[in-house]
Amino acid sequence: MQHELTVSAPQQAPDGRPLGVRFIATALRVDQTTVYREIKSGRLPSYRVGSGRGTIRVSRVAFKQYLDDRGIPMSELAVAL
Repeated sequence: MQHELTVSAPQQAPDGRPLGVRFIATALRVDQTTVYREIKSGRLPSYRVGSGRGTIRVSRVAFKQYLDDRGIPMSELAVAL
């Protein structure tokens, strides 16, 4: 018996909301560690929400600029923005 592994991820980002690391990783088809590395290096601008460690968010504008700077077309994303 063969099982297919699937990751349940939203097919489209919620309108107007900032993007989370998990969503960006899914969209780019990379591991979350890669997204955190891009954020830490400053190549992907982000901000924290909440107290303590909080949650990292990336604005849609910053993510689109990140894609443009690297020549990644929106059609190549695994999910729709």
